[in-house]
Amino acid sequence: MAVRRLTVNNNKRQSGHGQGLLRGVRSRSLTIIIYLFLAAISVTVFGQTIRYDFVNFDDDLYVYNAPAIQAGLTIKGIALAFTTPHARNWHPLATISHMLDCQLYGLKAGGHHATNILLHTIAVLLLFRVLRQMTGAVWRSVVVAALFAVHPLHVESVAWVSERKDVLSAVFFLLMLNAYVRYARAASITRYLAVAILFAAGLMSKPMLVSAPVVLLFLDYWPLRRFEQPSSTKGKAKILKSDHQRRVIRRLFLEKIPLLVLSAGSCVITFVVQKRATGAIPPLPFPWRLQNAFASYVIYVWKTLWPTRLAVFYPHPDNTLAIWEVILAIGFLLAVTVAAIVFRRERPYLFTGWFWYLGMLVPVIGLVQVGEQGYADRYTYLPHIGLFLVLAWSVADILARSRLRRRFAAAVAVTVIIAFASCALMQTTYWRNSETLWTHTLAVTSNNDIAHNNLGYLCVERGDLDKAISHFEEALKIRSGKPEAHYDVASAFVQMNLADALARKGQSDEAMVHYEEAIKLQPNYADAYYNRGNVLLAKGRIDEAIVDLEKTLQIQPDDADAHTCLGNALLRQGLLKEAIAHYEKALALAPEDPHARNNIAWVLAISSDASIRDGAKAIDLAEVAAALSGGREPRFLRTLAAAYAQSGRFSEALAAAQQAAAIAKMQGKTGLANRLNKDLMLYRGHLPLREDSLGD
Repeated sequence: MAVRRLTVNNNKRQSGHGQGLLRGVRSRSLTIIIYLFLAAISVTVFGQTIRYDFVNFDDDLYVYNAPAIQAGLTIKGIALAFTTPHARNWHPLATISHMLDCQLYGLKAGGHHATNILLHTIAVLLLFRVLRQMTGAVWRSVVVAALFAVHPLHVESVAWVSERKDVLSAVFFLLMLNAYVRYARAASITRYLAVAILFAAGLMSKPMLVSAPVVLLFLDYWPLRRFEQPSSTKGKAKILKSDHQRRVIRRLFLEKIPLLVLSAGSCVITFVVQKRATGAIPPLPFPWRLQNAFASYVIYVWKTLWPTRLAVFYPHPDNTLAIWEVILAIGFLLAVTVAAIVFRRERPYLFTGWFWYLGMLVPVIGLVQVGEQGYADRYTYLPHIGLFLVLAWSVADILARSRLRRRFAAAVAVTVIIAFASCALMQTTYWRNSETLWTHTLAVTSNNDIAHNNLGYLCVERGDLDKAISHFEEALKIRSGKPEAHYDVASAFVQMNLADALARKGQSDEAMVHYEEAIKLQPNYADAYYNRGNVLLAKGRIDEAIVDLEKTLQIQPDDADAHTCLGNALLRQGLLKEAIAHYEKALALAPEDPHARNNIAWVLAISSDASIRDGAKAIDLAEVAAALSGGREPRFLRTLAAAYAQSGRFSEALAAAQQAAAIAKMQGKTGLANRLNKDLMLYRGHLPLREDSLGD
């Protein structure tokens, strides 16, 4: 009988073990299904961006007009990422990620967008994993991760290539939280180092993470509940327990100090880099910034619940906020904050979620003004997690006691996620290209001079000068009501853009007026001097052009284009040696730029001064210049022909000149084609070209 009973019990144990294995398999299967679901909704919303272009709003600074980025991933590039600013910021890991994209995809925008999608999807999956680990609440964690995946306010962070820093820093932030959960459950030096390293990586992706150590303290309160560790001395008086509690709290604060030191270092670096950046702008009056900060907190909450009329740029309200709006915003923030504190024991998720939201927005809420925007959708990317925590856990608590209500809650959650995903899907379509982006921005905002300026810039690139001038003039009309010094930098930029458009249209006298206005607003505006110098040079006012170009180099000594243009001006004055000196400086600064190389070759080939002519060197320079241009620039081929003729290689000179003439004719450059025909007559007579003008 004993044996029989043992057998039965053993069967029961085997059955229990089998059920445990089955539950484990089901749990793993459910987890995989959740991961696939979260990845699917992320890709469904944002996958369309792989067909989209770059936009003319910072993407030039971050990628397509940044030579160091276009060069791809190199040892020199990595060193530059850590030692020099990029787009007026220091975020070396984000910079390196752009270099890697260029290494893999070149300037095919779809590849860059794909990286953003991948990083966002990884962040979504990590968020679910971390929340489930911390709370054990699977479905609430799914809801938070799904909202994070598809909320329309996050479109800007994912669909905008320049916001690589958002999605990359989110990945490191959530990896840090994952490491911190492991450390909280079993503290060790190794685990703490992992937290610190991942936090440093996050800061080197986007400095906005400086408030992350404070978020860790709130997570210590809930859901990690590290503030509630029981006393190790059981049965002692309450005062001993209180002393132990204070020691626990002190330890939790002390362990954040190394992380706060990293935050402080990041703040210092960011402050110094932005202050030293070209075009750094003075801040708005502090009362204006403070009022806007209170309003922005409430605007973000409202747009979280009702995400409509979203735009890439919202103009700052300056001093136009009504006092009642500010008072209502302060009242709302105080009411929720007090409620979070009062109900922290019964509803600890309200405490953690609300202060997560408030704390993570502090660096970008506008108290320290960076840029001209009043607020920005992208700033909600990580702070949103706090609000989503509050929403998911609050609804779950309210409906926890009824199965019917739970089913209703599930239906509501699915409906909300589908609604947000649909809105995000539509919002993402506006990022197709610069025109759709800025046209939509004008449609949903008012007095948006930045949108007008960027549309104007786009029209200039397309050759639609009348429309461009109209947009620039509208931008200046709006900016005329913004006399604060804070706006002078961008106002000067718009003035210069209008001047450039007028100059291209042939209205050089009107252009000069706006160049002068730009320089009045920003006396050290190198680009304005450079562009005005080019216009003066084209008008034959060479002495004035030289003054402007020399001023440009006084402000920006390493401007290769300015050295080239100054060389052109000096050449037209017959100062050949001085011109060559500037061409050589330009060549040293920009070895891949063919223009300086071509211009040196031209002087060496055609100079009437025998002491300057050097046919062999001219050929070497001209061949490289022609190769760099892909053999499609007739001026460079003309220079190569002249270099061959100077060296007595007339058959090659004839071939190069004939090729140049054919290309010039095809491109509609009739004047250059006629000059080349005259050159051909010389080469057929075995005579070299002698001319001191670069011509057209």
